[in-house]
Amino acid sequence: EVQLVESGGGLVQPGGSLRVSCAASGFTFSSYVMSWVRQAPGKGLEWVSVMDSSGDRTSYADSVKGRFTISRDDFKNTLYLQMNSLKPEDPATYYCAKSWSPSPDWAFCDYWGQGTQVTVSS
Repeated sequence: EVQLVESGGGLVQPGGSLRVSCAASGFTFSSYVMSWVRQAPGKGLEWVSVMDSSGDRTSYADSVKGRFTISRDDFKNTLYLQMNSLKPEDPATYYCAKSWSPSPDWAFCDYWGQGTQVTVSS
């Protein structure tokens, strides 16, 4: 059974940093593309970032480019999202997802975690 468990969310001040993690199990993590998707309160899903299975190729939404960094540790079966220079528009539930394509679209995600909440407030 595929399981994705996010952690690391919380409250951070504008301009601050936070790293969220996603522990994966039930599949060969190193063989799959992985994504981060977020959903702000009252809004739809927004694709954030994707990393291919080799870790060599990454893509970011324009809204987070230059501030967020996706990474993976295949030995720990864990996906990360380092978020720097957080803005008031970044608060959302952040989901990690297993993907079947490196395309920048959440529609290519087939398994999702339960999400971790990120709040940006002074």
